[in-house]
Amino acid sequence: MEYSKIIAVTGLPGLYELINSKSDGAIVRSLEDRTSKFVSSRVHNFSHLESIEVFTNRENTNLVEVLVAMEKSGEQLPDEKDAAALKAYFMKVYPELDFERVYSSDLKKMVKWFSVLKNNQIELKITQAEAQEQPATPTPAEPAAKAEKAVKPAKKAEAAEAPAAEKEKAAPKARKAPAKKAEAPEAADAEAAKPKKAPARKKSEK
Repeated sequence: MEYSKIIAVTGLPGLYELINSKSDGAIVRSLEDRTSKFVSSRVHNFSHLESIEVFTNRENTNLVEVLVAMEKSGEQLPDEKDAAALKAYFMKVYPELDFERVYSSDLKKMVKWFSVLKNNQIELKITQAEAQEQPATPTPAEPAAKAEKAVKPAKKAEAAEAPAAEKEKAAPKARKAPAKKAEAPEAADAEAAKPKKAPARKKSEK
């Protein structure tokens, strides 16, 4: 039995093995009494254990990480009904848990699930496909290589901008020359438009 096939079903206690999925639900087998039954997706929700995350003081961690820590610790499992004992146990086993957001009911559930998984001898690990989906941590050399690639195009852009800047400097000079030539006709037109004064008559002509 694989860990990737184990699911939790809302409204039903314990854990189940997913036997077959259907459009309106799934056929599951209980890990406690080994009975199989159909569960409707209209009434219940299904959660694969390998997709469940747990709140920590840093980033969320996958549930399997907590379960593996419980397995390696060798600590005796606490009484599920004793909230103080549950918290003291996880403080030793996985102290990074965010105990303000991980409630006693969650701790109780993890202890129950751990017991069921161990009783069924299920190996606590996520599938390779799930592990491959996680982004790989970049090596220190990668950022430097990316930075070099980003710098080289910038230098080419600077070289291309230099001729353009020279053209822009030359462009205003070329524009000013026609503007000066256009001023002369306008002045001539304005002068021609002024009314001419009639010549003054001499007194002898009266």
